[in-house]
Amino acid sequence: MIFHRRKLFRVPVFIGTIILAVMVISCDGLFKKEPDSEPLARVGDAYLYKEDIESLLNAPLNQQDSASLVTNYINNWAVKQLLFSKAQINLTEEEIAAFERLVANYRIDLFTRAYKEALVLRGEDTTITNSQLQRFYEEEKENFILKEKLVQLRFIQLPKQFLNKNEVIVKLQRFNEEDEIFLDSIGVQFTKLNFNDSLWIPVSRIIQEIPPLTFENEDRYLKKSQFFELEDSVGVYLGKIAEVRSINEIAPLTYIKPTIRQVLLNRRKLEFMRRLETEILDEAVKRKEFEIYEKEK
Repeated sequence: MIFHRRKLFRVPVFIGTIILAVMVISCDGLFKKEPDSEPLARVGDAYLYKEDIESLLNAPLNQQDSASLVTNYINNWAVKQLLFSKAQINLTEEEIAAFERLVANYRIDLFTRAYKEALVLRGEDTTITNSQLQRFYEEEKENFILKEKLVQLRFIQLPKQFLNKNEVIVKLQRFNEEDEIFLDSIGVQFTKLNFNDSLWIPVSRIIQEIPPLTFENEDRYLKKSQFFELEDSVGVYLGKIAEVRSINEIAPLTYIKPTIRQVLLNRRKLEFMRRLETEILDEAVKRKEFEIYEKEK
């Protein structure tokens, strides 16, 4: 409804091959030979060809819309080319050199980031055990203070014309095995339902699902072990509260498990990156591919 550490490995050959292929493709894009097909447009020495707009031509549009889309693309391409040409003429040499450095650095960043991500995906251990989650939770629980009230509840929304409301109320409150089976069997008659009362739900979400509940009156209805029945023009809302965690209390582990797991994975990834960079530097030094020149005193 509602509701191990792993030994650092050498760079796999196939990843290096992928990176080399990407570099070749990139260079081919920079120094593109003129295709055999005739160009669609030209600005100075720059040409736009049909294969450059293949995705536009394959778009599921009628002929008129497709033609308009292509025309707009060509015009935008031309404007960029013209502005780029004028920028090279009108910008100072210092400005152009600065931009060229930015472009070069950005290109290096793109390749190195892609390369490191590929290594991480292949070499990172993404298994987080329950004991690791529990240990981190116990060590860091003071950092997981709730900023919003949480509630565990069973909940049913009935249509206004529902006939056996009293029977549903009894079974929802008692909720033994037979009650659960019965309510589940007639669940198709309910507008909404949530029988998973081990799930922690923020109050804001509950208020979205139950319009008669507001931030002004929720303290009256959302209390531990309380049953409530509310009604509006849409339907009847029945709820049985199992447990409550208030603002400024420590968040339950089950609620923040996904957050803790991501934190642990991020830390592991950063550690992997540090080990990778250290090994790359050490190996380069051993092979005399990298050295720092000391200044003479």
